[in-house]
Amino acid sequence: MRTEKEKALDTYLAAAARTGDRRALGRLAERWHPKLLAHAHRLTGERLLAADCVQEAWTDILNGVSSLDNAAAFPAWAFRIVSRRCARSIRRRQRHRTGEAALAREDHQSAEAINEPETQSEMATIGRAIDELPRQQRAVLALFYTEGLRVAEIAAAMDIAPGTVKTRLMHARNKLRARLEGETR
Repeated sequence: MRTEKEKALDTYLAAAARTGDRRALGRLAERWHPKLLAHAHRLTGERLLAADCVQEAWTDILNGVSSLDNAAAFPAWAFRIVSRRCARSIRRRQRHRTGEAALAREDHQSAEAINEPETQSEMATIGRAIDELPRQQRAVLALFYTEGLRVAEIAAAMDIAPGTVKTRLMHARNKLRARLEGETR
């Protein structure tokens, strides 16, 4: 989850990038590329496709950052561009696909090494439960809990209604709860 300092830095960098500051744009890209790549991977389920989508999205971001009205809206705006690129790529691939599995499982790795076997087992169980969620629910869940975006920001990022975000969060939480309670019984 982003801290207030990180939010302020991102807002400053986006504002500076809007004015043509290439250095600020470079710092913004350094900070946001991994997050956008993770979001694209959640949506597509494929690392290479996700990388292609993010690469194309950066072209749109670089060309459009000067017209961004609100620098604080950069995260939702960038996630939205990536979401749209992913949706286009998935639609394009599905037209050419002949029954292959469209999505691969997402690798869930902890950012920090966890040594206790019991905790590792719990994390693996949670990871498997998240992997079983539909890709749209996984994406909304990650934007809410990992990136710390609010419902309105997620709605803008994924180009869906706020009510849809809330519904996807509710269904994802319910499915996780049911799955995890089933594991403990």
